[in-house]
Amino acid sequence: MTAKVSIIGAGMTGSTTAHWLAEREIADLVLVDVVEGMPQGKALDLLEALPVINKDVSVVGSNDFAATQGSDIVVITAGIPRKPGMSREDLLTTNAKIVGDATRQALKYSPEAFILVLTNPLDTMAYLAMKVGKLPRGRIVGQAGILDSARMRAFVAMETGVSVENIACYVLGGHGDEMVPLTRHSNIAGVPLRDYLSADKLEAIVNRTRKGGGEIVNLLKTGSAYYAPAVAVTQMVEAILKDRHLIVPASAFMEGEYGLKDMFFGAAVQLGGGGVERVMEYELDAQEKASLEKSAAAVRESIGVLQSLVKI
Repeated sequence: MTAKVSIIGAGMTGSTTAHWLAEREIADLVLVDVVEGMPQGKALDLLEALPVINKDVSVVGSNDFAATQGSDIVVITAGIPRKPGMSREDLLTTNAKIVGDATRQALKYSPEAFILVLTNPLDTMAYLAMKVGKLPRGRIVGQAGILDSARMRAFVAMETGVSVENIACYVLGGHGDEMVPLTRHSNIAGVPLRDYLSADKLEAIVNRTRKGGGEIVNLLKTGSAYYAPAVAVTQMVEAILKDRHLIVPASAFMEGEYGLKDMFFGAAVQLGGGGVERVMEYELDAQEKASLEKSAAAVRESIGVLQSLVKI
């Protein structure tokens, strides 16, 4: 039986996610949005593109969550995007209501679905969805680390001229300006970045990675990134549907890893048919531990603000 993936929010990130997924031909797709006609139009446009690339999947657009019934995975991208000068935390109040409502409606029609969250502030919205949906850790995960790590890989490739295939980068922590690029564990063909690049060039890459989303927001002026976030969540969907046991950086609920509990935080997460199958821990030095704790403090603060606004 064909798997079913529903994407809540048919804006640029949601519709681009549908595009990437349709190309992989791994699931029938539903796009849901509150704007009348918009998800229907985008779904029809995408459906009409598939004969060109000889792909056979169903793509449906709707303003009604009933269309999502029986979904294996629900991807939540709905929410207002960042604008120049806005932090991810500035989005919290508005997006908390959107994500809370989307979670309730999605689980009403697909009570066994896995939930993947992209809406910012990412770690806080994943926490909200978990609490609202009363979900176990395995069934909910936030997309952030794949995106942040991909940005870092891109910047390293631009600096060195080496193919991205030879570059492995790992970014942990909260999806914000305090994220933690692990330069000691990241490498080019096995050679640590710290040994390959000068300290000042590596620091510049780290800083650009941390502010990668804001850089795009400032350039676009009326929206935020969508190609990279969409393909990142597509990789996660594929890992679950194909039971790949793939280890990726993602935001998962912490149950003691790195000394953290009752919060979502970026770590190395194994994804397979059971969703979040385990959370791995890297051995960190003193500097890395301090950076991780600083990032965790920022996420805790954001969750604290959420808890003061929403009863969960």
